Order: sequence, then C-alpha cells, then structure tokens
Amino acid sequence: MSAEPSESDGAGQSRIQGLAIVATPIGNAADITLRAIEALKSADAILCEDTRVSPKLLARHGIRRPLLAYHEHNAERMRPLILERLRRGESLALISDAGQPLISDPGFKLVRAALAEGLPVTALPGPSAALTALVLSGLPTDRFFFAGFLPPKTAQRRRELGELAAIPGSLIFFEGASRLPAALADMAAVLGPRPAAVARELTKLFEEVRRAPLDELAAHYAAAGPPPGEISIVVGPPEAGAAPAGEAIDEALAEALQRLSLRDAVDSVAVALSLPRRQVYARALQLSAQPPQGGPPPGRRKGGIDEA
Repeated sequence: MSAEPSESDGAGQSRIQGLAIVATPIGNAADITLRAIEALKSADAILCEDTRVSPKLLARHGIRRPLLAYHEHNAERMRPLILERLRRGESLALISDAGQPLISDPGFKLVRAALAEGLPVTALPGPSAALTALVLSGLPTDRFFFAGFLPPKTAQRRRELGELAAIPGSLIFFEGASRLPAALADMAAVLGPRPAAVARELTKLFEEVRRAPLDELAAHYAAAGPPPGEISIVVGPPEAGAAPAGEAIDEALAEALQRLSLRDAVDSVAVALSLPRRQVYARALQLSAQPPQGGPPPGRRKGGIDEA
C-alpha cells in the first residue's frame, strides 16, 4: 500500500481540531514527527497516561502545555469532563507513555464516545513497538495479528494461545519481562517449535532481537532468566496443514471440561483449534477416562469460571 506524499509543509495544519491521537517514541526520544511536535505545542491540553513520565519527553522538545492524567484507573471519571471540553471546541491531544495510544493503552472508550457524538477525531501516526518488532523479526509481514498481553496465569494463557493457533499469519504479543520465560514455555507447548523472535529495548542503545524456534527461546530464557527492558514477541504463522501440538489439545480440553459438558467442550475446542470434531471427541473420551489429579471430575464446574 502506498500513497503520494502531501506537497504541504504542514503550515496552517498544525493546530489540531477536537481530539488528536498522537504517537510518541517507544524508546529513542528523537523518534517523534515534526507534525506531532507542532500539534502538541498547539493543543489546549495534553491527555497523558502518566503525568510523571510524559513531561520528560515534552520538555526535551520544548512543549509546555497543561497536562491531564487519563488512564484506566480514572477514565470513567475523566471521560465526561474531556468530552465536555471537546464539545466547547477545545483541541486535546491524547498520548501514552510510549508508542501509539489505544494499542494496549487507554483511549478506546474515549475515542468511541467522541465519535458517537460526532466530535472531530484525528490521528497523528508514528512509532509502534508492535510493528517495529514485526519488521525486525524476519517473519512474514503480509498477514499478522496483534494479540497484546496474554493472561498471566498458565491455564488461561494456554487457552488463549489455543484460540490463536490457527490464525494464518504472524502473531505479535507484548509481555512483561518477569513473565517472559513462562510465556515462551506455554507458546512452545501450544504452538509447537514455530520460528519466533523476542525483541527488547527497541530503538534504544541496547536494542536486541533474538530469533529462534519457540522451544529454543523458551529454553534460553528459562536458563538466562528474565531480560531487562520492554518485551515484544513475534511468532511465525503455522505451516500449511500443520496440526496443533497434542499438548495444546489436551490443555484446551482440560480447561473446557472444567466448565462445559463433554459435548460442548468438544465443540468449543474443535472450533478454536480448527480440528475435526471426531479427533477432539476421541481425545476427550481418553481424558475423561483418566482419574482427576487434585481437582473435580472432568465436565463439572469448580466454583464457577475463574475470572481473576
């Protein structure tokens, strides 16, 4: 996809109207667009995720505008106040601590509410950790799926990975450094030895991209421990005709049988993993015949669904 660049130098266009979603650097403070700087300088106020973090970047570029905190903990209270300011015709810029707002960061509900009222919303594109990791990974870029952060618990994480396993494209994840070894181990168990890349400290001095099959990456970080820095993981697509690993089927069935009848569990897993129902049913019967280990019998609930 390509487009001819605008011949305008941006004169007269830096003053934003309504709500502007402004991307900021993901590591290197120089990675900010000229348009973003001018728009931030002209905004009536800047909505930021953390009023302790954003001033460092803004000060470097000579931006001195009022800051308003907008994050997941105060969004419900702040959103009506922000919308009222937009109704009065104010120009507000939304930024996150790093990268593109709304991508694993606050802002979606604010943008949706503003659009629902017909208020002007625009976006100033820029750095994105997800796309930077993808283009550095050496993995296919023609199709990809951004999955954000996986659940912190193994059972939930493996269930979600099972749902993503059949997607015919590269998978992109964010992960906390402390959970990286466990997350890679679960990816290897569910997705098999797909090619993958772990990218950290992108655009910074100690940028590193480690490329290897998932099982090798899992073994490396299990031995080396969590690395410092922000982590992005890219996993290659499944091979044509490749079937999910047997452990992935067992994990998905074990989880489903805790909350569903055998028939419903089989249907759910067959759809999630794109497998023949007969194959999943046969394996479910085998699992059901095995004695439970420290939990309730398969097919019965254990105090409801775990929503932690």
